[in-house]
Amino acid sequence: MDPEKKITRLEEVIENLLSYYPQADVDIIWKAYVYIAKAHRGQTRLSGSPYLSHPLEVAYILTQLKQDPYTIAAGLLHDTIEDTYSTAEEIRDQFGPEVELLVDGVTKISKMTFSTSEEQQAENFRKMLLAMAKDIRVILIKLADRLHNMRTILFISPAKQKEIVQETLDIYAPLANRLGIGWLKCELEELSFHCLYPDAFAGLQAKIDKGQEARDKIINEIEKVVTLELEKAVIPAKVQGRSKHLYSIYQKMERESIDFHEVYDLLGLRIITDSIRNCYAILGIIHSLWRPIPGRFKDYIALPKANMYQTLHTTVIASRGERVEFQIRTEEMHRIAEEGIAAHWRYKEGGVGEKGYDEKFVWLRHLLDWQQELKDPKEFMDTLKIDLFPEEVYVFTPKGDVKSFPFGATPVDFAYSVHTDIGNQCVGTKVNSRLVPLNYKLKNGDIIEILTNPRHTPSRDWLKFVKTCRARNKIRSWIKAEQKERSRELGREILEKQVAKYNQDPATVLKTKDLNDIAKRLNYSSVEDLLAAIGFGKITGRQVVEELIPREELEKYDKARETSPLKRLVKAVSKRAVEGAVKVKGMDDIFVRFAKCCSPVPGDFIIGYITRGRGISIHTRDCPSMAGLEYDAERKIEVEWGKKAQNAYPVRVNIGTENRPGLLGMISSAIASWDVNISWANVETFGDKTATLDFDIEITDLDQLNKVISTIKNIKGVTRVERIRNPSKYKAKIKGKRL
Repeated sequence: MDPEKKITRLEEVIENLLSYYPQADVDIIWKAYVYIAKAHRGQTRLSGSPYLSHPLEVAYILTQLKQDPYTIAAGLLHDTIEDTYSTAEEIRDQFGPEVELLVDGVTKISKMTFSTSEEQQAENFRKMLLAMAKDIRVILIKLADRLHNMRTILFISPAKQKEIVQETLDIYAPLANRLGIGWLKCELEELSFHCLYPDAFAGLQAKIDKGQEARDKIINEIEKVVTLELEKAVIPAKVQGRSKHLYSIYQKMERESIDFHEVYDLLGLRIITDSIRNCYAILGIIHSLWRPIPGRFKDYIALPKANMYQTLHTTVIASRGERVEFQIRTEEMHRIAEEGIAAHWRYKEGGVGEKGYDEKFVWLRHLLDWQQELKDPKEFMDTLKIDLFPEEVYVFTPKGDVKSFPFGATPVDFAYSVHTDIGNQCVGTKVNSRLVPLNYKLKNGDIIEILTNPRHTPSRDWLKFVKTCRARNKIRSWIKAEQKERSRELGREILEKQVAKYNQDPATVLKTKDLNDIAKRLNYSSVEDLLAAIGFGKITGRQVVEELIPREELEKYDKARETSPLKRLVKAVSKRAVEGAVKVKGMDDIFVRFAKCCSPVPGDFIIGYITRGRGISIHTRDCPSMAGLEYDAERKIEVEWGKKAQNAYPVRVNIGTENRPGLLGMISSAIASWDVNISWANVETFGDKTATLDFDIEITDLDQLNKVISTIKNIKGVTRVERIRNPSKYKAKIKGKRL
């Protein structure tokens, strides 16, 4: 990762372009260069180099990807809209709509306001995906831009480095892999590895260097044996050693929890021949020379990867007991493995090259399909990372068609890939004519048959094991639709009871025309949406009733109810309990209750969850119950503690102590010293002279709780103090007593 020592000249960019595209019109590139020289005048990079060096390097990388003059011109111009006074209209006027589309596609959304950086990141990627749909060259420019930024990443702050590197590993390296550009993917990963884990990188490099001479000697010997055998068989081929990348070694060590000396596949050779027939002939020769390792043969020629990669992989035990991996491919396969999309995406003046592009990039269409469905930024980014994950398995339909899925996919993923209805109605599956559970992990070569029942519906538990974005999104859509239908029914029931409470006939009062008018006044598009909102708890039945029944009648009835002694008592108690405790964004007069699964107290960061017919449940933001409800994001609502949140809130604390006399009294006194009441206690002693104490205490806010915990920790003999978030699931055996 060398600093920017040498600045690429435009002449080098053009020379590289003409080496693979002799008839290229370079005038547009010169024009773009003159334009950016003026636009970026006076700007420098953090390295101190003129800013102009960056677009020049991006343009040069695009020539390595064998791109056309328009793409290279767009590479030169890619930062002008975002970092200068240039506009998209100006780029269009000067360079035409094709270049303007490419430049705008890689320009971040910087003039919009977002509530979080995650939301901004998600929207930038949404924009990029949409631009990719119009022209795949957008992502090639973005990858070239990211590669040069990674080469010079040491000049930015450590915090920003970590953010960019993680994004590179999560998104850009997998994208390069999906596009089949092997060298770019590997360089992005190596640069990320070097930046993120410099010590691990240096240590691994030293270990590789230490044994390199011995490995080279073994590779040379094997290469001579293979070359001789191929000459005897009169098979034209090039045999070359292949080094394993540091990051892939590091990943294997981490994934399998092994040390460097346990990585046995450091030795590798690549054989390039002239035909598919000879690929299989070479495979047979290698297997006749050395014993193949079972399970280590992969035929990517018969079953190509989604990124068009085709090669035979096999690992054998060589004469000295070493494991050696062979990759066997044709010249055309080698070109595709190195260039990826560039090998199939050739531009002529004013047009596109290959017709088969759509078939080769079905995954891109899938990306575009689900990105339109996902509104939650975190959900979108998580799904994007999953969909770009490179490992795949290949399975067959009963008719023999091949389908590819991410590693770990299940029959439910398969069912949804066939049709949404097949997925929704899936009740079972047969793999290789044998019944298996729906969470079975698909394996290469499996033949899958889905069993359906028209009356069956998806299970929420499927979300725990499906892997594909399509399956996950279809299940979530069904769950949301089902919940909305249930909420409509509940909303109607709540509204009818609310009307009946005022001695009115629901059938007479709840006329469709009146409800339509009320729905519009309350900003709902239909009566169904209004009823669903009542069922969800977004509005109360009382709010709708106030629109239906004259106010004087409501007040008259309410006044009569208030005269009841019991009602006065209930109102007084409930008002003292919750008044002002929590403020709900955009809502008044809504019932609020505190969740027992996390027992929030004032000072905790909180979130509201709209329940059906039971108001809003208040949880801490880190509550595990909330983490499992990502498909219910629309029912989460922003809340905050009110100024009057001075009630007593129950909190359980668990204390570990030595078992000695007087300690219980000292802890009780410490709690009482902060004017805190103890409502329940339990003591359990153990044979190793330790004890566990559980207390339910009533505190007013998080600050008071922290003071109590701090005071207890300072008592001699106390070994730990912790707050128990979910007392109902607490595993301690309780034999408590009321104090």
